[in-house]
Amino acid sequence: MNINNLFFHILYCNYRYFNDPKRNWSKLVRTLQHHELLLVTGGKGSFMMERKRHSFKAGMLFYISPDVKHSIEIDAEDPLCFLSVHFNYAKVSVNEENWGISGDVDSLHLQAVSELKDYYQVEDIFGQMIQSWNTKLPGYEFVAKTLLQQLIIAIAQNTQKQSQNYSTSLKVEKIINYMHQKINEKVSLSELSDLVQLSPAYLSRAFKEITGYSIIEFFNKMKIDKAKELILEGDIKIKAVAQTLGFTDEFYFSRIFKRMIGISPSEFQSKNVHGV
Repeated sequence: MNINNLFFHILYCNYRYFNDPKRNWSKLVRTLQHHELLLVTGGKGSFMMERKRHSFKAGMLFYISPDVKHSIEIDAEDPLCFLSVHFNYAKVSVNEENWGISGDVDSLHLQAVSELKDYYQVEDIFGQMIQSWNTKLPGYEFVAKTLLQQLIIAIAQNTQKQSQNYSTSLKVEKIINYMHQKINEKVSLSELSDLVQLSPAYLSRAFKEITGYSIIEFFNKMKIDKAKELILEGDIKIKAVAQTLGFTDEFYFSRIFKRMIGISPSEFQSKNVHGV
């Protein structure tokens, strides 16, 4: 799932720090109708979900999806310390003229249970989000939602570094940097696969899993973003923009632009440059 297309809504944040006297419940059984991220920072107890019991350790992260029954047991002598956020999200599609919102979305691509290593960054962002939510200063909801997105990215990056596919992620980053260098040209799948020494089929699959886009979709998106910059800079012909970005066919460029933005490049130019 591409997080760029998601709009988040925080329901509430929760926490328990060391020596915090509150929240003395010993067992909790529940089924949420929303999503929760729970980071264990200390204490003892266990978490059971889908008939699997997990003993708490500092650095454990739980991602609880809607309609999943689970239970949490807390040690009375060494109670659980944690940070948590409860939230929902919707998928938003947008182009120049139309917005679309869908609440029918999949779960985030996060493991239900994971053990984070070197999780200082994750804990720090989590703490900032909870502090922002609890202080309720002006604009706190927007700040908290922004931090939630940063948190999800930090979690994904942390787990990615621990996985066997981390080297593949680095190769995908290398390809993206190469695309930036070649944005005025064309690139082929075989050219990219040779660059990172991966088979075309494996590279295509891995790129889609990591970025949420196919290789050609991603490269075209980069080109269209650059096209908008060129158009907004001044009075330039659409044909010249297409040629600058390596498109030999102006009409093919216009079709891609309209599919991604919702209007043709000439309409975009008229609305944003000529003030029509």
